[in-house]
Amino acid sequence: MIRVLVADDQALVRAGVRMLLQATGDLEVVGEAVDGAEAVRLAERHLPDVILMDLRMPRVDGLEATKRVLAARPGARVVVLTTFAEDANVYAALRAGAVGFLVKDDEPERMVDAVRRAAAGEQLLAPSVLRRVVERFLAAEEQAAAPAAPAGLTEREREVLALVGTGLSNAEIAEELHVGVTTVKTHIAAAMDKLGLRNRIQAAVVAHRTGLVDASFRPVRPPRNPAG
Repeated sequence: MIRVLVADDQALVRAGVRMLLQATGDLEVVGEAVDGAEAVRLAERHLPDVILMDLRMPRVDGLEATKRVLAARPGARVVVLTTFAEDANVYAALRAGAVGFLVKDDEPERMVDAVRRAAAGEQLLAPSVLRRVVERFLAAEEQAAAPAAPAGLTEREREVLALVGTGLSNAEIAEELHVGVTTVKTHIAAAMDKLGLRNRIQAAVVAHRTGLVDASFRPVRPPRNPAG
């Protein structure tokens, strides 16, 4: 059973989300928060697998609540909810460590799928959206000379990280590399641990910043070492 916390200041939204998730059989709403402060408290109390976090709430907003939750529990899976896909706070929330975002007028099935994928460690951005997010992140940073590749990673970990940067899912990466999905998850987890990353979106940004993915969102494959 996947445990979910819903944080939204609108009672009708919370009730609708609860009904939608509870009807699935494998998702359980363990708490509802009316603002960010309550979301932080309930996250500490119930330890949910996934938190659906509205960005626009009174007192403590969703962005600040996301920062507080992830400071206390770096492994928490926060999915931000917003009315506007281009909300600037979405990018700030992703930078803080949220695993993705949902627009409130998305199809209900997308929310159910998003919660399951978040719990499984998947990213929640379509490749086209990931492109905009990565470009915005990189544009916001002062780019110094970037290393040719992230230090400390194995060749396979760099290869997997590059494919994460193109927006592929775990299943798609597994198919591309002819390995199992569990193997892909292991390589991603190892790479993120070595690089101190919280989620796949941050991993995608690193893949682009360090030259593992080019501007056309294609993986850059290093030449083979003849001696190796």
